[in-house]
Amino acid sequence: MAHLLGAESLSIDFGTGPVLNDATIGLEDGDRIGIVGANGAGKSTLMKALAGRQEPHSGRVTTARGTRLGVLDQSDRVDPDQTVLHAIVGDADEHEWAADPRIRDVMSGLVPDLDADALVASLSGGQQRRVALAKVLVGDHDVVFLDEPTNHLDVDGVVWLAEHLKRRWSANRGALLVVTHDRWFLDEVTNRTWEVHDGIVESYEGGYAAYVLQRVERDRIAAATEQKRQNLMRKELAWLRRGAPARTSKPKFRIDAANALIEDVPPIRDSIQLHRMAASRLGKDVVNLVRAGVTYGSGDRAKEVLREVDWNIGPGERTGILGENGAGKSTLLKLITGELEPTSGRVKRGMTVRVATLSQQLAELEEHAEERVSALVKQYSSITLSDGNEMSPTQLLERLGFTSAQLKTQVKRLSGGQRRRLQLLVVLLSEPNVLVLDEPTNDLDTDMLAALEDLLDSWPGTLIVVSHDRYLMERVTDQQFAVLDGGLRHLPGGVDEYVSLQRARKSGSGGVGTFGPDASTGSDSQAAAAAVVTNVLGGEDTPAPTLSGAELRALQKELTSVERRMGKIGELTEGIHHEMLMHDQTDFAGLAKLNKRIGELEDENAELEERWLELSERLG
Repeated sequence: MAHLLGAESLSIDFGTGPVLNDATIGLEDGDRIGIVGANGAGKSTLMKALAGRQEPHSGRVTTARGTRLGVLDQSDRVDPDQTVLHAIVGDADEHEWAADPRIRDVMSGLVPDLDADALVASLSGGQQRRVALAKVLVGDHDVVFLDEPTNHLDVDGVVWLAEHLKRRWSANRGALLVVTHDRWFLDEVTNRTWEVHDGIVESYEGGYAAYVLQRVERDRIAAATEQKRQNLMRKELAWLRRGAPARTSKPKFRIDAANALIEDVPPIRDSIQLHRMAASRLGKDVVNLVRAGVTYGSGDRAKEVLREVDWNIGPGERTGILGENGAGKSTLLKLITGELEPTSGRVKRGMTVRVATLSQQLAELEEHAEERVSALVKQYSSITLSDGNEMSPTQLLERLGFTSAQLKTQVKRLSGGQRRRLQLLVVLLSEPNVLVLDEPTNDLDTDMLAALEDLLDSWPGTLIVVSHDRYLMERVTDQQFAVLDGGLRHLPGGVDEYVSLQRARKSGSGGVGTFGPDASTGSDSQAAAAAVVTNVLGGEDTPAPTLSGAELRALQKELTSVERRMGKIGELTEGIHHEMLMHDQTDFAGLAKLNKRIGELEDENAELEERWLELSERLG
């Protein structure tokens, strides 16, 4: 693999302590790296330094000759006086960009709803961000840097972006460096993880799930048994093993490794106790929507957003709401909270229902901007969690990552992530029994998201979540619904079913939007779309081909052999990781050799995993 870019003894200090302190790292062909760390740890600074947008105070960044870089950071904006089309493809003639499959893919995936001739200035902030992302992705780059690329993308957009990045380069070509709090996205697109903390950059093999596993392994070596039990990352790993439907088909060696680490971790949520406490606080009736509909405007301008929605929300239920931007999710939430009355049908609320909403605008903190954090939380009393424990406001602040020094800070001087956490705490301390979270992941890093999820696990009430963060959706909710074509549809298959439904709907309607591909009207395309819909909606199953006895035994034998080899690779990899921990950390050549061996094992393991999945599917 060719070396593309590297940093040697990189140090950056803005006067409040080192953000990076003597960091030496590199990017090779085939690297797909996710950067994680606390807010303010230096993730974006590291990316800017590697991309040449931030001069280091010492050390140097070198780029291989001819390497082409594409960069999207959080401050990037497109020229507001340009048209959407010109902002994305520049002065390229139509026949040039229209003949490029990558450009067509980016346009149909990111900006299908935008008018090519519209001025960028006329777009919303989220639309402008999508244009900026499209501008980077249409370029032919060897290295792509993306800082929070999933912001302003819905679930479909995040899935598209992950698939685009996975097929953008061949397996051992190009490099990706991405900063994001979207943990599902990290797992989908990355094969290595850099954690930035305390001025250093630690490297881990694999995506977010593998990073969690390795952090826990290091904690097992360094910490006592009780400290390990209390480690939030172990609870996160327990959910990765037990709770996410999309992760339950992992090879056996991974299941065994996870089970060994979480054997003494209790279930993520005590559902029975949660329902019992919620019922005692709410009674049997929470919120019932009976043939509820909402229409905005009147006459020729009337727009029906929701129609004949029936939904009984029970005590203790934890529900995720999915849907495209503009589908009616916010309108549905307003019906639940009472901000909006239906124009048809009715909404029944229980007598004891107290609804609170965690909004995107931090409205709950506006009137407290001049107060100190400690003075604000003193206005509230302790709350009781589902395990029967009482927690004071100060204890809850500590649980959400606030230090004693931050308690003395004025609310208006807190960072975006700190205000987001304080906002959640204020909402919880108001003791609602129905909590509505509208995009709660904004401004939170991965560790704080884990802490938030841990707190919600023991919050006794009914929870309704709207979020494009697929990981959080699967983590904190037990069921999902989708707002589709003005109705509310239950998704027994979760987020995966929603994505399949959306693909079927789009493939059935051909091209979408100004930039979409040409509509397919052939019978083959329609038949394929119909087949997807039939599969998703639970229609007749296609009979699987039968196997002879000899074929079945051969496949089972091969599957056993593959599992045995993957288990051996797991042991070898664990041994090398332990050797790296014990190795002289200043011996870069020795560490590089060990890291190369791990990479070779990971490549072999990836091939074995694909074969394992193929064999498992054939064996049923």
